[in-house]
Amino acid sequence: MQETRKPSSGPLQGIRIVDLTRLLPGPLGAMMMADMGAEVIKIEAPKFKDYSRDFPPFVNKESASYLAFNRSKRSLALDYKTEEGKAVFWELIKTADIVIEQFRPGVMDKMGLGYEDAKKVNPKIIYVSITGYGQTGPYRDKAGHDLNYISYAGVLGITGQRGQTPVIPGIQTADIAGGSYMSVIACLSALLARQTTGEGQFVDVSMMDSVMPLAVTAYSLFFATNQPQPRGELFLSGGLANYNVYPCQDGKYISLGTLEPKFWMKFCQVVKKPAWMNRMIPKSPEDLDAFYAEISEFFQTQPQQYWVDLSDQHDLLISPIYDIHEIENDPQVQARDMIVTQEHPIAGKVKTIGVPLKFSGTKATPAWAAPVFGADTQAILNELGYTEEQMADWEAKKIIKRG
Repeated sequence: MQETRKPSSGPLQGIRIVDLTRLLPGPLGAMMMADMGAEVIKIEAPKFKDYSRDFPPFVNKESASYLAFNRSKRSLALDYKTEEGKAVFWELIKTADIVIEQFRPGVMDKMGLGYEDAKKVNPKIIYVSITGYGQTGPYRDKAGHDLNYISYAGVLGITGQRGQTPVIPGIQTADIAGGSYMSVIACLSALLARQTTGEGQFVDVSMMDSVMPLAVTAYSLFFATNQPQPRGELFLSGGLANYNVYPCQDGKYISLGTLEPKFWMKFCQVVKKPAWMNRMIPKSPEDLDAFYAEISEFFQTQPQQYWVDLSDQHDLLISPIYDIHEIENDPQVQARDMIVTQEHPIAGKVKTIGVPLKFSGTKATPAWAAPVFGADTQAILNELGYTEEQMADWEAKKIIKRG
């Protein structure tokens, strides 16, 4: 008999979440809640697994992507498109608090597994659907990816240098900020509402909608002035020389964050550049270019570590721009346990990002590494009251798989 495992710490203990999502964004959002103590049951069909399991690179035949998005979860291998599998699914929904899915609008309804069906089985169920454009509107059925959503939301249009092609961000902005993080907010908000109303509800999470607040500064300036906000000219996005990124002598880079006048004045004093003090606000784009070039030439007189040490001595708001391979050696990252190592039954020792929220009374911590496919199938079905004979029959029919 498989061991029953559930997270033993965290503020969300006692909450059961059924996770039907794949790739990004849903798996990461569900994992965050699992790290915070929720019991997250990831359902994959025996013949239709999470695609991320097949993405390289692999760690002893386990996908690094799958390992990164799915720790602390239980794995149920169940084909919920079959009648017998669907019956099991509904028995599980009776015990659940939340369902998260990210199929295109209408797909779950066509399968007879949508919110209207779910609430008949469990009126308190919270049903969170993550899509690119939402359940309504003319883009409802459009295909899309992260790049498409940030294009429509205006985020991509303001990212990059003035007069140059927009620059693709180094992160999946819409997937993670608009989908993963927003799905967590959706789940927790609906849980709180249920405490008042006693009822569940459907929550429509649109990644396009959800990344628009990331550009709130640009939107607010446009609404106030009715003027376009050109790429590279917003003060916080390249429009100030004193709040920018610069190359160093050794080919590395630093960020200069002297946004407020007091920090800029102090920086100018320390580096003995008093003539720069009154040049914070550029008079024109050409003035900004000239001043940036001047500061850039100055920073290239010393290597990155020189500027970081100088900043540490005088609190100058200069930071090293790390590449990914450098981050785990940073003392702040180490002090905050933001890189953790777990033991996986196949992959061995696996490093992943730690839990960003630190709770004083209900510590959130990764419970275990990402589950092997079907690792918890038997334990979950046992909890639901199914017999060994039923499970053996379903396994023969490929409705379930036990790990």
